[in-house]
Amino acid sequence: MAAAMALRCGPRSGTCSWQRLGPSARERLARLAGRRGSAAGSNRPGPGGEVRYCAELLRKRDYEGFLCSLLLPAESRTSAFALRAFNVELAQIKDSITQKTIGLMRMQFWRKAVEDMYCDNPPHQPVAIELWKAIKRHNLTKRWLLKIIDEREKNLDDRAYRNMEELETYAENTHSALLYLTLEMLGIRDIHADHAASHIGKAQGIVTCLRATLYHSKRQKVFLPMDICILHGVSQEDFIRANQEKNVRDVIYNIASQAHIHLEHARSFSKNVPVKAFPAFLYTVALEDYLYKIQKVDFNVFHPSLHKKSTLLPLYLYIRSWKKIY
Repeated sequence: MAAAMALRCGPRSGTCSWQRLGPSARERLARLAGRRGSAAGSNRPGPGGEVRYCAELLRKRDYEGFLCSLLLPAESRTSAFALRAFNVELAQIKDSITQKTIGLMRMQFWRKAVEDMYCDNPPHQPVAIELWKAIKRHNLTKRWLLKIIDEREKNLDDRAYRNMEELETYAENTHSALLYLTLEMLGIRDIHADHAASHIGKAQGIVTCLRATLYHSKRQKVFLPMDICILHGVSQEDFIRANQEKNVRDVIYNIASQAHIHLEHARSFSKNVPVKAFPAFLYTVALEDYLYKIQKVDFNVFHPSLHKKSTLLPLYLYIRSWKKIY
C-alpha cells in the first residue's frame, strides 16, 4: 500500500549542512525554530501591539503558517501574519462554540468587519486592524476574504463531507483563497501561479482534514468523505473507536493519495510560475512532511508520531526557500 503511493519525500530531498548555511542563514533558521529574538518578536508592533498579537496567535495556533510567513519578503511579512491570524480567528470559532447561533453571530462580526475595512473603518480588534493595513498596503481582493468567511460559516454544521469533491470545494474556498491573497501580497497576478495555488490549497485542506481525525474522533465526530468510507465498508464508529484495520487504513490511503495528486499537479506548473511567487507555496513542505510520515506508518491516522511537532521543519523550510523551489 505504502509503495503504491510513491510519495516524493520533498522535505528530505537534497542536502544542506548546517555549516554550509553560513552565520546569517543560521541566525535566521534559529528564528524560524522559535527561539528568543525571533522575527515575530523583533517586529515593532503598532500602538495597540497588533503585529505582535497576530504573530503570537499564529505561533500558537498555526505554527507551520507562522514559519512560512517568516520566510516571506519583509514587506509582506506582517501582512501575512494578519491574513493568517484572520484565518485562525475564523477556524477556531467552530471548536469554541456549543450553539451554532453563536458561531453565526461571530461570523457575521467578521463579515461586517471586512466590509468596514474596505470603508476605512475597521473595528478595534488587533487582527482586524492589521488586516485593514494589509488591505490598504496590497489592495487585497475583498471577494476572497468574504469567500473564506462564507465557507467557514457553512462548515459550522457538524457533518461529514459527502464526498471528496465537497472537501475540495471547502479547501478551495478557504486554503486556496488564502494563497490567492498571499500572491496578491507578493504582487503576483499570474494564471499559472493561481492554478498552483488552487491545487496546493486543496492538498492542504485534505491534509488538515486527515490531521484533525484523531482530535475529532475523541469528540465523537468524523468529517472524512463519506463516499470513500462507504466504498471500503467503514463506518464513523470505526474512526471513533480508533479502529486500525486494513479497510480503515485504505480509506486514509485514498484520501492521502488525493492530496499527493494535488501537490504533483501544483508542481506541474512550476516552470511557468514566477519565481517571486514561490515563497507563497512553502506550505508544501509541511504537507509533504505529513504525507511522508503517514505513509511510513502504513496510513494509520491514529499513530502517535503523526501528532508530534516536527523539530526539523524549520530546516526543511529554509532549504526549500534557499533553493527557490516548492
